[in-house]
Amino acid sequence: MLTSVKRRRADARAAGTSLPDAQAAVLDCRDLRKEFAGGDVVALARTSFSVRRGEVVSLLGPSGCGKTTLLRILAGLTAPSDGAARVNGLTPAEARRAKSYGMVFQQANLFDWRTVRENVELPLELLGVGRRERRAIAAEALERVGLAPFAARRPWELSGGMQQRVAIARALSFRPALLFMDEPFGALDEMTREQMNLELLRIAGDAGATVVFVTHSIAEAVFLSGRVLVMTARPGRIVRDVTIDLPYPRTPQTRELPRFFELANEVRETLRGGSAPRNEVETL
Repeated sequence: MLTSVKRRRADARAAGTSLPDAQAAVLDCRDLRKEFAGGDVVALARTSFSVRRGEVVSLLGPSGCGKTTLLRILAGLTAPSDGAARVNGLTPAEARRAKSYGMVFQQANLFDWRTVRENVELPLELLGVGRRERRAIAAEALERVGLAPFAARRPWELSGGMQQRVAIARALSFRPALLFMDEPFGALDEMTREQMNLELLRIAGDAGATVVFVTHSIAEAVFLSGRVLVMTARPGRIVRDVTIDLPYPRTPQTRELPRFFELANEVRETLRGGSAPRNEVETL
């Protein structure tokens, strides 16, 4: 690994941000609650859960149930009204400053005046990484998402799915052990979305990353995850932690397994039982 990135990762380990073992909790949330408008609007009811190293965990629920709010609390982008969370043993704000996670938003948020490579380099540039080093890191990240031949292109020359892969490469550029993903494939057509699901599992597996993935698609949550945390309509709360016991690696044929449909129906029934409006949730 390249020198300054090695040094930053060593600093992170010294600060206690490394993951101690495969069973350790990368994320630990206790009684998180979020209010807006002076307490008149409760977006997130008391919520507790943990995520272990290497897991892919989906937050699933109807629109407006607090999925994104919960992810933003974990990422240190907004503070909870009550409760606490730890990310690799740090507060979310400390973890954000330590660059111990990557985040991919609903939109790719790329700069059209920068090339694909320059977009991937941006976080490293802001961290003060030298030009030669950040180019090497960006080249490696683009290779991992299958976009090395497009490094010199501009974002507007790429498809929506390719732009999202650039955003993933950017999030992976400093090799985070944890990825937060907020409905990154929601605007894609179904075929591209399914392809990106496969790409994500491959990339996360290659990197050994832990993933927390926000979605409102039952099929996507079941396909990607080892666990699905089902949330109710606002005020959002987790009503069930569903173990997805489908074998890895997941393939297109996984979606055709009887067990896949059984689990999807189990999740759907949980959503209905949790008073989630049926028309707010994607069905298979």
